[in-house]
Amino acid sequence: MGSPEEPQGARIRLPQLRLDELLEELQARLDAARGTRDRVHSLLEAVLSVGRELELEQALHSIVEAASVLVDAEYAALGVIGPDGTRLSAFHTVGVNEEQIARIGPFPEGHGILGELIRRPEPLRLAKLSEHSASYGFPPGHPPMHTFLGVPIRVREQVFGNLYLTEKRGGAHFDEEDESVLSTLAVAAGVAIDNARLYEESRLRERWLQTNAEITHNLMSGGGRAEVLGLIAERAGEITGSALAAVAVPMDDTEALSVEIAVGLDSEAHQGLVLGMDRSLMGLAFSSATSVTSTDVGHDDRISLEPPRFGGLGPAVAVPIGTGVAGARGVLLLARESGRPAFTQTETETLQAFAAQAAIAMELAERRQDAEQVAVLKDRDRIARDLHDLAIQRLFATGMTLQSAGRFIEHPEASERVVRAVDDLDETIKIIRSAIFGLRERDGAVGAGLRAQVVRVVGEAAPVLGFAPSVRMEGLLDTDVPREIAAHVVAVLSEALTNIARHAHAGRADVVLTSDSRQVRLTVADDGVGIPPEGRRSGLRNMGERAQQLGGELELSCPPEGGTTLVWRVPVPAE
Repeated sequence: MGSPEEPQGARIRLPQLRLDELLEELQARLDAARGTRDRVHSLLEAVLSVGRELELEQALHSIVEAASVLVDAEYAALGVIGPDGTRLSAFHTVGVNEEQIARIGPFPEGHGILGELIRRPEPLRLAKLSEHSASYGFPPGHPPMHTFLGVPIRVREQVFGNLYLTEKRGGAHFDEEDESVLSTLAVAAGVAIDNARLYEESRLRERWLQTNAEITHNLMSGGGRAEVLGLIAERAGEITGSALAAVAVPMDDTEALSVEIAVGLDSEAHQGLVLGMDRSLMGLAFSSATSVTSTDVGHDDRISLEPPRFGGLGPAVAVPIGTGVAGARGVLLLARESGRPAFTQTETETLQAFAAQAAIAMELAERRQDAEQVAVLKDRDRIARDLHDLAIQRLFATGMTLQSAGRFIEHPEASERVVRAVDDLDETIKIIRSAIFGLRERDGAVGAGLRAQVVRVVGEAAPVLGFAPSVRMEGLLDTDVPREIAAHVVAVLSEALTNIARHAHAGRADVVLTSDSRQVRLTVADDGVGIPPEGRRSGLRNMGERAQQLGGELELSCPPEGGTTLVWRVPVPAE
């Protein structure tokens, strides 16, 4: 109650002012509730939007965009943690254009504040980035950033990556509500990423199954071994996004592999290459009967870089084709371009399963080839038997008849003709017997092929040279090159390598042997001092004479970069 002398208006105004304050507070609470409702609605929309994506890359980009909108951040990024768990393997950004990215340089790998979340996967909120102990500044061209909010993304209890948000619009700081909203989005993002991964794995599995079916169908349709190997390399390279795919098989009676198929980037440098077991990725995989990976095949201490063949390539994996009792039948090599992600354990395991199926396909092809060879040999035996039992006996009987009849011919000229006919029959019998021997003669013993002989000669020359020459062979050398020519090839190669060891003072030599069913070509190149004008030429003369005897030629040249290149080529007689 007011005093009697207090004005009546004052008693009325005081409650009115209190009511205005209450109304303003109520309005503020309503606005806050409405803002919270809108934000929850936005969060639900973001969760639904992220969950709809099935493509992993698109899902990651959608997560970054949603995070930026929810907390009103100018810049947002999602860093994917690599297999080693210590650095980022991928970085998806929002708010930075291509021009800015080019000025900044390579994406971060996870140092500084970004690495702090990798080491300690829990939410991190900062009012000023530069004040944190892990901060060490930005590269030139990087936009200024002060406020920061980061949260980890977990997929099945494993940290997949981190969300990084900077520069809340309006100059404000990220608050607890922003952290709560972003953490909620991170949970939904983990589910979405897991779904996208499962979808991607199912699609990859389907593609591998289709490839296996295609290989099997190719075999059933009469495809040859080379065609099957080519299909294995091409499809494996396509599915894994590899720039190079190659298949090597072991060479009989040698400790070496021969690259039979190579497709993709700089495949010519790999085609026909002969690789040792100890200084090549494919050799290591074959000898250990397990997959071997490399993060950078062009700079791997385990691998010989001679001859140069890995330009522009980075991550690689070599998987043996077949294991177990039968052993490996070959090796599949896949390599991606430099800067691309390394092959994951999941990819490697999938490749191993594919290689096991490929081994079965190769075995089927070999069994069919053996069956065809057996059929040919049986047919040869039948022809040889018929020639021996029928043709030769008839010719021999005819000759005996003519010989006995010759005693009753009195005319000298007629008698002479009969004698000549008998001699011709004897010569014909010799020719047929030689043909029978050729039909019944099996292919040479294991290791007697030209390929194996070349590898053996090169291996024997390596200790004398002080290094192992590179070897590349292409064509049907063991089947299309006659033994006589093969013997000359081996002799010329041995002489050429001996000359390099004695006179060239070289540190490198390359041997290339090719055949296209019309010509055999042997090229031996070194980086030595060249051929001195006053040097002895007896070895070169012998090689030239061998070529002339077979209708071929010998060429010598000294390239501008130094060394000597010898080219010995002879024609292959038509069958």
